[in-house]
Amino acid sequence: MKIFAIALCALVFPAAASAATPVAVSTGGARSVSYGSAVLTGTVTPNGSDASYYFQYGLTHDYGAQTAIADAGAGTHGVSVALPIAGLAPLTVYHYRLVAVNAAGASIGADRTLLTTKVPLSLQILVAPNPVAFGGTVVVQGTLSGTGNASRPVVLQADPFGSAVFQNIGNPELTSASGGFSFPVLGMTSTTAFRVVTTTNPPVVSPVAAESVAVQVTSHVARARRPHHARIFGTVTPAEDGMHVAILRIVHGRGVLVGGTVLRPHSPNSSSFSRVVPVRRGVYRVLVVVTGRGQVSNYGQPLLVR
Repeated sequence: MKIFAIALCALVFPAAASAATPVAVSTGGARSVSYGSAVLTGTVTPNGSDASYYFQYGLTHDYGAQTAIADAGAGTHGVSVALPIAGLAPLTVYHYRLVAVNAAGASIGADRTLLTTKVPLSLQILVAPNPVAFGGTVVVQGTLSGTGNASRPVVLQADPFGSAVFQNIGNPELTSASGGFSFPVLGMTSTTAFRVVTTTNPPVVSPVAAESVAVQVTSHVARARRPHHARIFGTVTPAEDGMHVAILRIVHGRGVLVGGTVLRPHSPNSSSFSRVVPVRRGVYRVLVVVTGRGQVSNYGQPLLVR
């Protein structure tokens, strides 16, 4: 009778489920390490109980930051895991470790370290003003960015003929504490491509910046014999004989064509124009249209007709 009662109890009240086995973890190496990010890896063995994992990381063994939590499943074999981290400082040692949790509690992997890389050097430049009047001065300025960008020699190069053959202009210049630099270029006479390069090996090369040179237009207005007419005249440097000249009246900020002519020889270095046009009180401008040359079109100064 006693044996029967024990058997009945075993049927009604099954034995309590066995306790979960703690998850096993192993902190792995870091991959895809850059100056600001990395991917942390490791291995998680859930041991038959649903497990989650995350990485802790920081500048010391106190860590201070962690990744999002991810699922490792409930298998009995090791699972390779990986999570990215970002917002890191360049050339800095970071500590990290893998933490996993299942029904039995948390398991913590060993501490490991990674060293972020330096920020690669890069160059950006700007040329101003653009366009510049014939014979004028431009400034090529920019910034060398990246780790070790201060006090670096950089040199200005130019290709004035569109042949993609760049030549050094002047001497190298040292970048400032923030990586800045500035190169003035005097006496611009034709459209030119500029770039800046470092003296490192291999060199860091900036994108190419094209600087346009506009013809220099000098214009004047004088009375004409015919009433309500004026003579618009002037010169263009360099000589652009045969190019078209448009004489515009400025109305509400827009140019309205009132007459035109072509450039004629004036000197070895300049061309001239002259045209009598009907006028009324207001502002007029001359537009010299240049095509297929080393220079680009340009306006003369505003002319006031009273």
